[in-house]
Amino acid sequence: MGFKMGIVGLPNVGKSTLFNALTRTAAAQAANFPFCTIEPNVGEVAVPDVRLDKLAAIARSKQTIPTRMTFVDIAGLVKGASKGEGLGNQFLANIREVDAIAHVLRCFEDGDVTHVEGRVDPVADADTIETELMLADIESIEKRLQGLLRKVRGGDKDAVQQERLLKQALAVLEQGQPARVVAVDAEDAKAWKMLQLLTTKPVLYVCNVGESDAATGNEHSAKVAGMAAAQGNAHVIISAQIEEEISQLDPEEAQMFLAEMGLDEAGLDRLIRAGYELLHLETYFTVGPKEARAWTIRSGTAAPQAAGVIHGDFERGFIRAETIAFDDFVALGGEQGAKEAGKMRAEGKSYVVKDGDVLYFLFNT
Repeated sequence: MGFKMGIVGLPNVGKSTLFNALTRTAAAQAANFPFCTIEPNVGEVAVPDVRLDKLAAIARSKQTIPTRMTFVDIAGLVKGASKGEGLGNQFLANIREVDAIAHVLRCFEDGDVTHVEGRVDPVADADTIETELMLADIESIEKRLQGLLRKVRGGDKDAVQQERLLKQALAVLEQGQPARVVAVDAEDAKAWKMLQLLTTKPVLYVCNVGESDAATGNEHSAKVAGMAAAQGNAHVIISAQIEEEISQLDPEEAQMFLAEMGLDEAGLDRLIRAGYELLHLETYFTVGPKEARAWTIRSGTAAPQAAGVIHGDFERGFIRAETIAFDDFVALGGEQGAKEAGKMRAEGKSYVVKDGDVLYFLFNT
């Protein structure tokens, strides 16, 4: 299981440049004019994890297969998008299909790159986008409430639940807050998710800075950091220009280039790590002579459901999971060493998989 992150923002903030770099492709046309991305571009990238390479080396696996993450480059929103301005309706529909939003904000000065509002103010840009998403949610909720009236009067339990949740969301939206601030009970979680409100999507602010500010940020990114902290959201600092340059280099050259820029790692690594934290994702591994493979699960996933990520039959016929912690697997030289040291455990259906677990599933066919 991977997850899908939508890259959004105003026109000319560096969305398509970042997408091209992240997916190492020129599929998205990066150009200095609004709406250069008309259809959402979708790209998959391997999630880098040094643990996978260590496990493969110990097990002498012939192949390593990382887990993958999907990025969707969504064309630039503009003020009035909630009313169909620009290509608003299409963009808003695309946002509904992603798990989280990477909101790219322009934090660089460049007179050659036109800003749609004629100024550089990332906090104002973020407010513009958030406002459009909130307005779209309000309009959607009002229409849905009208459509639910007859079912609610008839006592339909699902309709009554939907109406209650929609009214909760509408109340906070009318106060100028996104729907994600609503505290949802566990019994309402599934129905809440099914509402597909735009402002329930987790947000990661991506501060796109110039090359010289990639290591330390600047006054613009500092303002974004303050905004994100106040909202309880996360932010990362990335230079899309640098990411585009290193995407054209081989790994050794890329590492040298990053060192010259004062960076320890590529922006992709920071973005994925922040995305994982945002959606509470974890990784477990399966390891053998044929392949070492990484799998993504949500934090708190029980062993049968983790097995189901590989194949539905694994979950349906689950018997037990033989588990080795990553550190034990490495320290003891692999599966056999872990077994001999008593570090391989048999876990049942109630076991909650931990990040880094090396798992072997036993199941009935």
